[in-house]
Amino acid sequence: MQSREAEPIRYAQQRKHRRFDLQFPVCVNFPSDGETHQLKALTKNVSVGGMLLKAASQLPLRTQVRLTIEVNTPWPGRHFRLHAEGEIVRVEELGKQEGFALAIECKRPIEEIGEHLRIAS
Repeated sequence: MQSREAEPIRYAQQRKHRRFDLQFPVCVNFPSDGETHQLKALTKNVSVGGMLLKAASQLPLRTQVRLTIEVNTPWPGRHFRLHAEGEIVRVEELGKQEGFALAIECKRPIEEIGEHLRIAS
């Protein structure tokens, strides 16, 4: 059995895109019981191929999600929204009353955000 210390290395080896440690508010829209629901979250890190979110609630693996990320830059008046679609590929409990980490893989690389991520980091 693999130890928990080895897990971050395993995930790091699977990554195709550079991660940026950025914290931005995210609105996660997902289907449930024939309706669309929303979950508020915060990015922990972001790449052009996916992101890791911190949220108060968990979502089931393989849940299809639509994301709206509010990106604020250090410059006044320069903020923008990013939109993406993807699915939940990993869920981890962060601890008592700390919520959950939700790993999302985007359906297609968000190529247009590459420059924005470099500017915001």
